[in-house]
Amino acid sequence: MSHVGVPRGTARKRRSVALLATGVLTIPVLAGCTSDGEDPTSVAVPQDIAPASRDRVADGSTLNWAIDAVPSTLNAFQADADGATTRITGALLPSLFPMDAKGEPRLNPDYLESAKVIEREPKQVVLYKLNQQAVWSDGREIGAPDFVAQWRALSGKDSAFWTARNAGYERIEKIERGKDDLQVRVTFSKPYADWRSLFSPLYPKEVTGSPGTFNDGARTTLRNTAGPFRLRSVNKPKGTVVLDRNPRWWGDEARLDSLVFRAVEPGKRTDVLAEGTVDVADIDPATANSIALAARYRGGNGGPPAHGPGAGITPAAALRSWALAHGSDEEAAETARAAREETREAVAVYAAEQKSLSGFAVRKSLEPSYTQLALNGESGPLSDDRVRRAIARTLDRQELADAVLKPLGLPAKPPGSHLALAGQPGYKDGSGALGERDTKEAQALLADAGWTPGGALRSTRDTKAGSEAEKKDEGEKPAAGEKAADEDKDEKAGKAGKKDEKAEDTEKDDKASREEGEYTVGDDKPGSRSSGGSGVTAQDKQPGGVAGAYAPVGTAAPAPAAVKSRLGKDGKPLSLRFVLPSGPGSQSLRTVGEKIVAMLDSIGISTQVTKVADDSYFKDHIASGDYDLALYSWPATAYPATDGRPIFAKPEPATDGSLLVAQNYTRVGSDHIDQLFDRAVAELDADASRDLLKQADARIWAAAGSIPLYQRPQLVAVDKKLANIGAFGFAAPRYQDIGFTARQAAGPPANGKK
Repeated sequence: MSHVGVPRGTARKRRSVALLATGVLTIPVLAGCTSDGEDPTSVAVPQDIAPASRDRVADGSTLNWAIDAVPSTLNAFQADADGATTRITGALLPSLFPMDAKGEPRLNPDYLESAKVIEREPKQVVLYKLNQQAVWSDGREIGAPDFVAQWRALSGKDSAFWTARNAGYERIEKIERGKDDLQVRVTFSKPYADWRSLFSPLYPKEVTGSPGTFNDGARTTLRNTAGPFRLRSVNKPKGTVVLDRNPRWWGDEARLDSLVFRAVEPGKRTDVLAEGTVDVADIDPATANSIALAARYRGGNGGPPAHGPGAGITPAAALRSWALAHGSDEEAAETARAAREETREAVAVYAAEQKSLSGFAVRKSLEPSYTQLALNGESGPLSDDRVRRAIARTLDRQELADAVLKPLGLPAKPPGSHLALAGQPGYKDGSGALGERDTKEAQALLADAGWTPGGALRSTRDTKAGSEAEKKDEGEKPAAGEKAADEDKDEKAGKAGKKDEKAEDTEKDDKASREEGEYTVGDDKPGSRSSGGSGVTAQDKQPGGVAGAYAPVGTAAPAPAAVKSRLGKDGKPLSLRFVLPSGPGSQSLRTVGEKIVAMLDSIGISTQVTKVADDSYFKDHIASGDYDLALYSWPATAYPATDGRPIFAKPEPATDGSLLVAQNYTRVGSDHIDQLFDRAVAELDADASRDLLKQADARIWAAAGSIPLYQRPQLVAVDKKLANIGAFGFAAPRYQDIGFTARQAAGPPANGKK
């Protein structure tokens, strides 16, 4: 599935790459400032992983899991680490406090007996007591030397280590062993509320002990690991990463013999699922539709075939399924089948595909991430917070959430926080700091900022008394002069038999952006549907027309109603550049964008939609600031005080005049927001820290640089015989419990078949 968003991941590295946000899904069968305390309506959507006790999961077999690509690095603390890095290292390395189903960090007993703050004054001290059985795959115990090496690599004090982040590690003053290497004392120079975020994943000192091994040694291999699986091979040409059971694992033994991660492009997921090449894959709506249809038409009720292989899919059912999937009706498909042999072959192929896909289930939940509308406040109209707030109050977030989530039967409540999602501890809806949807209030905000209906038709001279134009031309009467000039032009235009110049200018403006990949909404021609005109232009005028249909020759043509309703200021229209991805996997995101465009158009804001290639969408537009409006996603985190600050911190000017934005790609921030984050991250009382974050979130809402729209749905195709895997929601997978409820053949599948 194509995504746009920035992975926070286990390492919570600096988010330099965004993923495409999933949009509308079409599967046919599938207030005021907040008060203290948790939101009673905050309910996490449960996981959908086909849970089963370990005794019901067969011992042995191989699981094939689709990933987008073989990761560039297995070092989760490097800038080019991605979701595949996180997925693979999760099965190989210690994670001390993984997230649970509510998005809260929980102590992992496989690695820790305990971990707690034992001193607060004069300095914060955390004592880790490690599981005495925990060892690396070479037999060495996990201990203090591993903590020390990772701290030194990630502290930021040695630039020889190529790290993507050092948040939290730079606050550590020293690390000491306790009574032995299984006790680790960490002393902080400054209080750090998110200390549980540190040392996950934990790498062996052989990786973090020197710049060479850290920078290059862990990119393509990990010789020493400490998870339920160990790394067997990485084969980029074949697109596979193969893990097998770790014989030194001290916890519950992995039920699978091996775990194979296979690189599969999102657009090819349907094919590989039908072929049996993979058992688990994140999928897009089209693939989910195919699986839903396969379940519907197999045996007429989703059951097994009645009389041997293929008997459950009758020719008529296969034809109807094929017709539905390809957008044609049964009668047309029947005619085509009778007329052409290739249609008959297509039906047979499709029937076989349906039979294969019927062995999969679509597991669904909500991803721990939200899709937002980003408003670039660096320059132009959006640098005015009144304009940003007006846009935010024009959006019907409920309509957008309904369009995405209701077809799946998932809760469609728009997110109320930038820093937590429903179900997480301390979640509160802070959107009241911005206000509910109110188009009248939005129009009032725009008018206060100087953007008024028809303002695009008035030049600077037409502004109210005291304008700069009037000061420059004191004693002159620009309005009368303009009127006289316009009347003279109109008279000449009428005598020459030409179009009215205003109509011609409108037509030119309409055509200006209608190039490939670019078009403008809200600047339609007179007579077009969106302008509400009659469809008759000056060129259509003929003698004998309807009486009163045309003004006398020489009369200035009135501005079209659509143009009059366009907002403008000083002769310039309020037109915003909305950048969207153009790839085939981004159609649903573009659908959400179209709904937003229509909402803005309803109050007179023109929107220039620019479609760009998916691979350049983020780096060439979002990160560089080459947009006014854009859609992308942020993942949830258990540590918002640490992870939220670089996203919402006030940009700082660099020596060359540019802005240092960190991950604040909207370029909107304030000193007050920064101060609240700084106080929250240093507050060791969890409730007090959350209260500070709620205050920060309210101010982020009020600044209106980022407007959360909906929590993203999570769709995963899973072999029906698999247990404890699927749509995990917040929680990290428990890899040792994953397996088949019926034994599969050991080893990778031959010829793509199990």
